[in-house]
Amino acid sequence: MMPQSLTVRATRPNGRPIRIWIPVLPVLLVLSPLLILAAGIAAVACVVYRVSLLRAFGTGWRIMSALPGTRVDVEHGRTAVLVVVT
Repeated sequence: MMPQSLTVRATRPNGRPIRIWIPVLPVLLVLSPLLILAAGIAAVACVVYRVSLLRAFGTGWRIMSALPGTRVDVEHGRTAVLVVVT
């Protein structure tokens, strides 16, 4: 299953948090021309480095499918960032 949303929470140095919800599908639709270009470049790179094209794109899809439930929490000094993929 493809990730549905991305939640980013950043805590400012003064302690007030900022929370942003980003829906994944509309962002993918807007960026689809760049994604098509990136897929073409990846295909050329697979041919140049003699990597199976089907296996490479299958592995990319499995990584995207494994993202839901991922949490990334970074703290530096008094600033903290939490990213949750649902």
